[in-house]
Amino acid sequence: MKPWLRAVLVVALAVLASPVRADEKTLVVGVEEIDYYPFYGWLNGAYRGTARDILDAFAAAKGYRLVYKAEPIKRLYADLVSGGIDAKFPDNPDWATESKRGVAVSYSRPLMDYTDGVMVLPGRAGKSVTTLGTVAGFTPFAWLGRLRDGSVKLKENTRIDRLLRQVLLGRVDGAYVNVTVADHVLGAVLGRPGGLVFDPSLPYSRGSYHLSTATHPEVAAELDSWLAANAARVAEIKRRYGVEGGPR
Repeated sequence: MKPWLRAVLVVALAVLASPVRADEKTLVVGVEEIDYYPFYGWLNGAYRGTARDILDAFAAAKGYRLVYKAEPIKRLYADLVSGGIDAKFPDNPDWATESKRGVAVSYSRPLMDYTDGVMVLPGRAGKSVTTLGTVAGFTPFAWLGRLRDGSVKLKENTRIDRLLRQVLLGRVDGAYVNVTVADHVLGAVLGRPGGLVFDPSLPYSRGSYHLSTATHPEVAAELDSWLAANAARVAEIKRRYGVEGGPR
């Protein structure tokens, strides 16, 4: 058998073996190309975490087939407004407002709440910072005033584990990140549980993660209805991953 014919047959068999039902509707969901576990994360070519379990449960109930597409954060917004993806997670009405200007973006109700704050060495708690680290593409809203007046310098890193390691080594004063994610990375990835602590004396913000779409407002509405009808199930998923209750 010729090589090209063998390749065609392999693809055809893979399609036939796929468990996709005829009545399923495919949606491409753009997700961040970072590991932000336990909320969400892209690791070794797969999407995982609380968001995956919630969205998959919704899709199964409503007859959708979700294809998760991981991209850098800034590119996700370009694809959202151009229709290059059907939906984006996570999103928030306050994020990337300039990128969305003039585009009708629909948002689901919140899937999860979060606290973004500064993680510092225990001995630095209560002290001011002059260098602040964050994940590339994230906007530290609570610090915009100090960043604009130059009293604090921002340093970005593409990976949260490397960012936290910079704080542990004293290369930046603190890291502005999701507090629950930071606690997980410190313990499970870096082997330094408690090596950094959340400093509530420094500016921090609370918010929610939503699903957004510029092309399928009906999907956001369906997700809203499903979340309301399955509140207990969603709460159990979040409890299992430990994303409820905020920072300790």
